[in-house]
Amino acid sequence: MTRPNTRPRVPNFSSGPCTKRPGWTLQALQNAALGRSHRSPAGKAKLVEAIELTRTVLRVPADYRIAIVPASDTGAVEMAMWSMLGPKTVEVAAWEAFGSEWVTDALQELKIAPIVHQTAYGVLPDLSAIDTRHNDVIFTWNGTAAGVRVPNGDWIAADRDGVTICDATSAAFAMPLDWAKLDVVTFSWQKVMGGEAAHGMLVLSPRAVARIESNTPAWPIPKVFRMAKGGKLIEGIFKGDTINTPSLLAVEDYLDTLRWAQGIGGLDALHARADANARVVHDWVARTPWIGHLAVDPATYSNTGVCLVITDPDVLAKGDATVASVAKGIADTLDAEGIAFDIGAYRDAPAGLRIWCGGTVETSDLEALMPWLDWAYAAEKAKLAKAA
Repeated sequence: MTRPNTRPRVPNFSSGPCTKRPGWTLQALQNAALGRSHRSPAGKAKLVEAIELTRTVLRVPADYRIAIVPASDTGAVEMAMWSMLGPKTVEVAAWEAFGSEWVTDALQELKIAPIVHQTAYGVLPDLSAIDTRHNDVIFTWNGTAAGVRVPNGDWIAADRDGVTICDATSAAFAMPLDWAKLDVVTFSWQKVMGGEAAHGMLVLSPRAVARIESNTPAWPIPKVFRMAKGGKLIEGIFKGDTINTPSLLAVEDYLDTLRWAQGIGGLDALHARADANARVVHDWVARTPWIGHLAVDPATYSNTGVCLVITDPDVLAKGDATVASVAKGIADTLDAEGIAFDIGAYRDAPAGLRIWCGGTVETSDLEALMPWLDWAYAAEKAKLAKAA
């Protein structure tokens, strides 16, 4: 196959940390409150601004609380689990690595014997089988490692007694979230907004706050997970008084991307960019015989972490090791060429490719990438033919 001429301007297609917003330079961080305490007026003002800009851009309801928390999205989910679970039966939906982590936490750490709805990578569980009316529910809105998302929140009862805990780390800012159906929403800066790692966001509905204030967990709660004292929510956490010390450099970077999002048209524009980016990959897959989606149902295709598997019968016939070798060869070749970095499948997922399509990626870069994928695949097929 002829080597393509057009290269992606930015070769960063990692699914986390994700590429920086278009036009980003180090100058974006020049107003960071470096060398200042996060509890100083300057430091706290930055944290409060990050919380309020999050509310504005993400359209978080006014009566929901927002906090910056440690340990990224994982820490945010675990804060909610450790603080809120116990009073009701818990149901967990899992169809890839990160949902499986919440199953493990519930079973082995909290020992609450949840009802588990677990399916293979690529297949969404039967959400209608979950009793959202009476039970607590933990689920991932968009499975980063499988490229599978829930289509909407219609399956969640509006008049529920329990709480819904939603890991939305690769969904927030890229696809609509049904806030009325969500009591806890978590995400991290390094996903859709292309921020730096280590910081998580925790969004709580009034129902979630009521649970925290009324629930006394049967297990110890680590200091970095504690959100209540004396049966009352620690309100300062949601007003910039973070539990641990945040990086004010990372905060400035997050603020920069939030301001960029406002400048391009806010949430609608972010959604449109992710949709347009994913459409480039989806359309390419539809016309390309050797590749397919890991997601089985098109209604569940992600518009951020698009996960792909090799479907060429000639390669599949040679077994899993060959499939994995071909997928790795494509990713390694494009990395060495400086065309695409970090596009291999998640380590626990089926062998394949994973291409980030969130709003900080330029559509033109994805359009330039597609011919290179075909070129790299042709090179791998040639190697197989020569070896035979």
